[in-house]
Amino acid sequence: MEAQQPTARIVGAGIAGIASAIRWARKGYAVHVHEANRYPGGKLSQFQLGDYRFDAGPSLFTLPFLVDELFTLCGEDPRDHFNYLKKTEECRYFWDDGTRLTAHSDPAEFASEAERVLGEPAAHVRAHLDLARRQYEATKGLFLERSLHKASTYLRRDALPALAALPSLKLTQTMHAVHAQRFRSPKMVQLFDRFATYNGSTPYQAPGTLAMIPHLEFGFGTFVPYGGMVAITESLVALAERQGVQFHYGQPVERIRVNGRRATGLLVGGTELSADIVVSNMDVTPTYRRLLPDLKAPEKTLSQERSSSALIFYWGVRREFPELDLHNILFANDYEAEFRDLFEHKTLHGDPTVYIHITSKDLEGEAPVGGENWFVMINAPADYGQDWGSWRAKARASVLAKIERALGIDVAPFIEVEEVLDPPTIQSRTGSDRGALYGASSNNAMAAFVRHPNFHRQIPNLFFVGGSAHPGGGIPLCLLSAKIAADLG
Repeated sequence: MEAQQPTARIVGAGIAGIASAIRWARKGYAVHVHEANRYPGGKLSQFQLGDYRFDAGPSLFTLPFLVDELFTLCGEDPRDHFNYLKKTEECRYFWDDGTRLTAHSDPAEFASEAERVLGEPAAHVRAHLDLARRQYEATKGLFLERSLHKASTYLRRDALPALAALPSLKLTQTMHAVHAQRFRSPKMVQLFDRFATYNGSTPYQAPGTLAMIPHLEFGFGTFVPYGGMVAITESLVALAERQGVQFHYGQPVERIRVNGRRATGLLVGGTELSADIVVSNMDVTPTYRRLLPDLKAPEKTLSQERSSSALIFYWGVRREFPELDLHNILFANDYEAEFRDLFEHKTLHGDPTVYIHITSKDLEGEAPVGGENWFVMINAPADYGQDWGSWRAKARASVLAKIERALGIDVAPFIEVEEVLDPPTIQSRTGSDRGALYGASSNNAMAAFVRHPNFHRQIPNLFFVGGSAHPGGGIPLCLLSAKIAADLG
């Protein structure tokens, strides 16, 4: 008699859930993905406002080989299904005093520009980017590509470089301290400090190990998927479906069923659905609180400080702005006060750093001719019941004032259509606890070790992926979480 195909059920069709579906299908499982929304992707989705298209969430694409390798795993050429262009510049930076700096993709060119504009010796910039590269290369095999929570990880031969590189990891310093020690220009310190926001943390508390983050941009580059960021979701869903994966939209999971030391399946719409393995792509906090209420929860992990969230204005602008590119940062004048407001006071800063993302700079059809699609974001605290209704109006005024000070432009008269996304809405749409974008913050040196592992210690067929699990948030780390979990299964 032919053996019955084992079944994998995945909670959530975020990017980590989709990647997990592909990997478990390749392991021989019949895979079912249950998604509460009527669309895949979670934060990595899109919407239309009139003639303007917007990516709803993540706007930065790095390490594209992590997407490509899923196609390769399935024996397909990724270029037949998913394509992207590489940017020649990473970001444009603006300050209220009129200073403007273009961060070119080429590290040497960026260093020369920093020296010309900010008076920061190019050698300092090159040395810091070299440190970021060494930190990344020494730790990627230990911290990013394998479980931190398995003893076998530390016994591997390739763990030795990470252990040998401990002095360069700057675990006992904050990111800000590392940057302040390296650079003499306050603006250059601020520029590198901002990379702490890539995992929703503050550079004044996050460990100096995170100084490696710029290497993702300057070492590998930044990219734009043709079709927008949502093309990552769409191409991987199609790949999963070609592997036999079944997606079930509009099907919120009510419980993960556990019997003894085994996850036995899901309760969906009052129906018991059996499974041989269960993967949760839901934030770990609601996974335990709602789906596993009878299971002892890892309270130390769940009680960690939440990462920052975001307040996003999506503006269809009926004018073009040549001074802006795909990624643009307009810096706050008091960066430390901004982060203090976010994490200590749980409030919005009056003079926020503004990020403007405009895909119509590189892609056709994103906006009407002569117009641009502006994704305008400020960092926000996680939701603790603040008055977001009144805060949205105040934040809008602050953002418009910042744009006018930094660019000399009153953009308000050109806004044709508008939508707003705040932390409570992020939580309701994606299940992210308190709307935090990255689960827990990384505001202490041990945060990575307290983050939830990709497996359950007592239930060997229950796995966890996505931004709230190891190794963290953002598209690359979510994709790596899916790989780690599948490798453990």
